[in-house]
Amino acid sequence: MARFFWICLGGAIGTGGRYLLSGWLAKVAGAGFPYGTLGVNLLGSFLLSLVMQLALTTGLSPATRLFVATGLVGGFTTYSTFNYETLQSLEEGAWSLGLLNLGATVLGCLVAGLLGIAVGRMWLGK
Repeated sequence: MARFFWICLGGAIGTGGRYLLSGWLAKVAGAGFPYGTLGVNLLGSFLLSLVMQLALTTGLSPATRLFVATGLVGGFTTYSTFNYETLQSLEEGAWSLGLLNLGATVLGCLVAGLLGIAVGRMWLGK
């Protein structure tokens, strides 16, 4: 039951962080493109890869990994929102916008994930 509590707490913090960051990015960059969702997914991909790299190579406890990876980062990332926004663009006939969002998110998150692994390795001196 303690693990469940920590995952829920991390999820609540991650969800709040997603709300604040995506709202701020949308305000700063404008509403013509889902910059908030893209930014959250890029940062979330980086953070999850970094945490897992550190967890797999250090003594990070399973409880801490669950709190951060499953709870915090899981609550922070917004893939379902990305999917919905992309489908909405396609359904509205904005194919270039929908395909741009698809490509930028998928490729950007892969690159962000690779960067997370690299930073984790550098942090550990490997």
